[in-house]
This record gives sequence, structure tokens and C-alpha cells, in this order.
Amino acid sequence: MNNILVFPMVIPVITGVALLFFRSYPAVQRWSTIAAMLSVFAISLWILEDVRSNGIMRLDFGGWTPPFGITFVADSFAMLLVAAASFVSLICMLYAVFAGDKRREYYFQYTFMLLLIAGVNGAFLTGDLFNLFVCFEVMLLASYVLMTLGGEKKQLTEGIKYVLINILSSWLFLLGLAYVYGTLGTLNFAQLSLRIAEAGQPPILTAISILFLAVFSLKAGLVLYFWLPGSYSALPTAVSALFAALLTKVGVYALFRTFTLLFYHEPSITHTIIGWMAITTLAGGSLGAIAYVDIRKIAAYNVVIAIGFILVGLASNNAAGIQGSIYYLVHDIVIKGLLFLIIGTIIYLTSNARLDRTSGLITNYPILGWIFLITTLSLGGVPPFSGFAGKLMIGQGAISSGEYVMVGAAFLSSLFVLYSLIRIFLNMFWGEVLIPRKHQIPLPFPLLAPLVVLAIVTIGLGLGMDFMAPYVTDAATVLMNPEVYIEGALDNE
Repeated sequence: MNNILVFPMVIPVITGVALLFFRSYPAVQRWSTIAAMLSVFAISLWILEDVRSNGIMRLDFGGWTPPFGITFVADSFAMLLVAAASFVSLICMLYAVFAGDKRREYYFQYTFMLLLIAGVNGAFLTGDLFNLFVCFEVMLLASYVLMTLGGEKKQLTEGIKYVLINILSSWLFLLGLAYVYGTLGTLNFAQLSLRIAEAGQPPILTAISILFLAVFSLKAGLVLYFWLPGSYSALPTAVSALFAALLTKVGVYALFRTFTLLFYHEPSITHTIIGWMAITTLAGGSLGAIAYVDIRKIAAYNVVIAIGFILVGLASNNAAGIQGSIYYLVHDIVIKGLLFLIIGTIIYLTSNARLDRTSGLITNYPILGWIFLITTLSLGGVPPFSGFAGKLMIGQGAISSGEYVMVGAAFLSSLFVLYSLIRIFLNMFWGEVLIPRKHQIPLPFPLLAPLVVLAIVTIGLGLGMDFMAPYVTDAATVLMNPEVYIEGALDNE
């Protein structure tokens, strides 16, 4: 039964490779991709419910137990992210199918999107540091192709920066792996946790933990986010939404797994550094969000702000903060996918990315306008939308830890988020109608439908806190109690 754990990674890989043989059959590529993602989403929901009911699930590839083989471990934290990532990926794929970019489809856009998702899901499920590195690389290699697919000048310019910074972070990751293995003799998460606890995390291990903090911060966009705004704004709509929803979340996941399971013994050092990095990220992202009139850049800096907000919960290092971060992570995967799909749709309809050159869009496209307003309120943390619950719990956790500066920075950033997005709404959707109805570009329902679905989900996540609570609580319990993960990951040893 545990073999099902490999499906969220294997199904996208097999489908992506199979599509290489159907280059001249775009319909086969499109609907095979949708079928694969529907399967992955359904399987991830089944595993999530099974894990919550029966405890952590483990799969040893080839029957080789840790540390001799590849191990996948599914707890509620990992499966919540796999389910959310698979769902939003499905919606982004639907948008790509209906957008019908035939040139990119011909050059295997769906294959590389599927490989990216396989890397993301593998990173969430792997039970050891080395295979986390491998899954990162699968994800990044696919993202390199998607970043440059189409060969537009801006894509290539930003792609060079994106590739170079990720090569640097991958090299540092390998260096960290070498130090960890040389010091502790294993890379399995559960065994590492036991050995670090036995050693009491001496200074050498704390130094190694800071190296991993730098690596995962580069990948998550924590402080070291200078590569992110330009890179995300150079992509086609469906791909940019996929990047915004997923890529930084893998880095965030790695930070949570590393600093709750492995390096949690010196929080006065590690978690304090994370806290100040979160504050710096919130400040930089907030300034960036209000500094630009390019709506793609504004959306990209909102990704940065969210990363800082989520890491406030980790820095607080208590149950309330961790629960808030988990809830906000799920919310942010959904809402960032929605935000970037909306931004791309606006640019498609107006051929313009500046907020000061278009107005009155709500008259031409009323449903799109109200969906954007829902997105704005959700990102700002206004009840009853999905951003409210996570922000509230993160704030409670930070206050309980006495981190009043972090609380102030976090909630001040929410005002910047609201201001930056309301600015777009008032300038582009409100005001004088500049596009007469006879000249407006039609917005087909198939392109609008994915946005409607994500808007309904963000409302549902806000109203369905009680439904989500058992899964979030279970995930937080595992993160706050390493022995629970260790027992589940090493139960046959």
C-alpha cells in the first residue's frame, strides 16, 4: 500500500517523458497533462487523509531501509503541500491549455511543467537530504527550460541571472551535504535528527545549519530575493503562476523541515537569525511592492512579502506560529497562483503592464474585476478570506514568543500588500473606461474559469477553517515534536 507514495512524483515524470513522442499532437499533450495532474491531486488527497487517520507513511525503495536506500516519508505537513501544489498546478495547466500557446507547446512546455511538478512533489516527500538535493535539481532543471522557452530577449536576460544564482545555491547545498555526512555519517532526516540530538548540536553543527539557512534562503527568496522579481515577470502567464505558487515554497518547506527536525537545539542563534531575515524580507518586499507601476513587479514583490510572513511563524518557534505558517503556506500557494493568472490575463487583454495606462476594466470585464478584489482582500488578510486565519495565528505565535518587532513588521507589511494591490484595482479596474466595448478583446470563459475556481477556493479556505484545522494541527504536531517524525520514519528499524 505504501507504494502509492511514489505516484505524486512518478506520474508526472512518466507522462512528461511519454509526451516527447507526441510533439505533433498538441491535443494529446494537453489532455494527457490534465489527466495526469487530476490523478496526482486525487492520490495526494487520499494519502493526506490516510496519514491523518493512521499516522506517518514510509516507503523504502527496493526494500532498502535507511540509510542504505531512497526513502519517501509522508506526514501531514508534506501531504498538505503536495495536495495544494498538485491542485494549483492542475489549474495552471488548464489555463495553459486554454491559452493555447502553440509555439511553446511544440517545444514541450507541458513536459517540462510536469517535470517541475515532479521535482516539487519529490522534495516534499523525500526522507533524506541528498534526495532533497536531487529533487531540487529536477525542479530547477525544468525551470531553467521554462524560463527560457520561447527565446524572448527579456526571458534570456533574466534567465541567465536565475540560472547563475541557482547554480551557486546548488553548489553551496552540495558543500553542506559533504559537511553533514562527514560530521554525522548519514543524510537521512530521522537519523540526522537523532545524531544531532545526541551530540547536542555543538558549534560545528550550528555553523553547518547556518550554511543550510543560506542555501534554502536563496531558493525561498528570504532576504536573497534580488533574482526573483525580474525572473517571474519575464514568463508567460501559466508558467509565471506556477513559479510563483510553487518554487519559493520548496525552499520554505526545506527551512521548516531543517529547523524543526534537525537544527532546533540552538534557537537563540538559528531562529533569531531567521527572525531578522524575515523582518528584512518583509521590509524589502514592502518597499518593492509600492515602488513600481509595472503590475508584474508588484505581484513579484508580494511573493517576497509572503515568504517573510511565513518565516515569522518559524522564527516564533511555538505551536501557534507553526500552525499559522502551515495554514498560510497552503493559502499562499493558492492565492499566488491566482494573482499571477489575473496579472497575466490583464496584460493579455490590455497589452499593457503599467497600472497608470489603463482604467475602467471592471466595466469591460466585471467578473475579472471582482476576482481581483477578492484576491486583494485575501492577500491583505481580511476576513473571511483565506489569508486571515494564517496571519492571525502567526501573529499570536510571535506575540507569545515576545517577538513584538516581528509582529509589527509582519502586520505593517499587510498594509503595504493591501495598498499595492488596491492601487492596481483603483487605477486599472476603476475610473474612466478607456476601451470601448466594440474594441475590447473578448475574455473567453475557459480562460476565466481557472480564476473563478481559485477565487472560490480562497473563500472556501477562509470559511473552512474548522475543516482544515485537524490537518494543520497534525502537521504542526509533527514539526514541533521531532520524535513523532522519527518514530514514523524509522518504525521498522
